[in-house]
Amino acid sequence: MVRSLWTAASGMIGQQASIDTISNNLANVNTSGYKKMRADFEDLIYQTVRVAGTPATEDTVVPVPVQMGHGVKLAATPRQFTQGNLQNTENFSDIAIMGDGFFRVMMYDGSYAYSRDGAFKIDSNGQFVTSNGYKLMPEVVLPQDFIPETLSISQDGRINVKVPGQDDPVDVGRLELYRFANPVGLTAVGENLFKLSNASGQPIPGRPGYDGMGKTIHKFLEMSNVSVVREMVSMIVAQRAYEFNSKAIQTSDNMLGTATSLKR
Repeated sequence: MVRSLWTAASGMIGQQASIDTISNNLANVNTSGYKKMRADFEDLIYQTVRVAGTPATEDTVVPVPVQMGHGVKLAATPRQFTQGNLQNTENFSDIAIMGDGFFRVMMYDGSYAYSRDGAFKIDSNGQFVTSNGYKLMPEVVLPQDFIPETLSISQDGRINVKVPGQDDPVDVGRLELYRFANPVGLTAVGENLFKLSNASGQPIPGRPGYDGMGKTIHKFLEMSNVSVVREMVSMIVAQRAYEFNSKAIQTSDNMLGTATSLKR
């Protein structure tokens, strides 16, 4: 009975982790470029009372083992990098990725981070930056006197803009995307950014729209891939599982109370 208390407690802890994950998904339902997470679980160690294959008689063996489990634990919280819906913003500095790939930005310390969030801004130097001022890499510098309404970004990443006194648009650069052999292995660091890890592998650069890389869609943003309906259903399931484990603890406690109240 004491084992059942700890087993059910591990179940409650596990379902709390599931609720935490679901809550984070729902909190970021309107975060551009956000990728939903899922809580994966695995069972704990087993106490083997009887091993399968143990001789029962001279001619037979025990066909199945007797094992007692000790609960559950959180195994992983993988992200699902499925495509989010594209939303038209009409903002000339917004860029969405349709397909595989990440934007690369430079952090303040000179290191690189990767993001699916294309809500860029133009700083005083005419460069694309994130909301926190991280520069989009490779750098694209727009002319100081460019006309914002004429900024055009093609699906293969080419950036053109017009300046006063010229009829023809000026080619100012090209966007570059990066992909990973195992994007689930990327480490989330907040601010809609990821950093590479030993599990993710090295970034593979490429032109948008070529060699399996996604396309860049101008004046659009990729919204989160969170389905509110699915998350609410998952929350109900996790809540019920939490209640079941709580009931198991109450039942075990009642059984212990019955055992300790026995008299000769």
